[in-house]
Amino acid sequence: MSDPVISDFELPATGNTAFKLSAQRGRNVVVYFYPKDDTPGCTLEGQEFRDLHADFAKANTTVVGVSRDSLASHEKFKAKFEFPFELLADTEEKACELFGVMKLKNMYGKQVRGVERSTFVFDAEGKLVKSWRGLKAPGHAAEVLAFVQTL
Repeated sequence: MSDPVISDFELPATGNTAFKLSAQRGRNVVVYFYPKDDTPGCTLEGQEFRDLHADFAKANTTVVGVSRDSLASHEKFKAKFEFPFELLADTEEKACELFGVMKLKNMYGKQVRGVERSTFVFDAEGKLVKSWRGLKAPGHAAEVLAFVQTL
């Protein structure tokens, strides 16, 4: 599947803020989609982005995580694991649809619709320059960091 052209989107974020892609011009942006707050893979992924956060900042890169969970759930998840970046609440699946990350998955033998773990990198001009889809969490944040350090 080719990547969608994404000019802009806006979602409510933790810390009583809103995240708007176009407001990030001048910085690289990592938007990572994950299935659910406080689950093992999603926690590991968030912790890896947290642990590399200073390196992302040095690379002029903003990191945000997106799932369909509520802001209240995101605030708890962020506080529990001390994430230094914002989590975006896509409860209506607007960004999920825009990025094409909703997939049918098998869970305990049943087909369920869910978020496919995916990461997208935008350059400082706001252009989508790299994406990973259907990825595994372990080591992924380091791979993303290595890429943004080349921008």
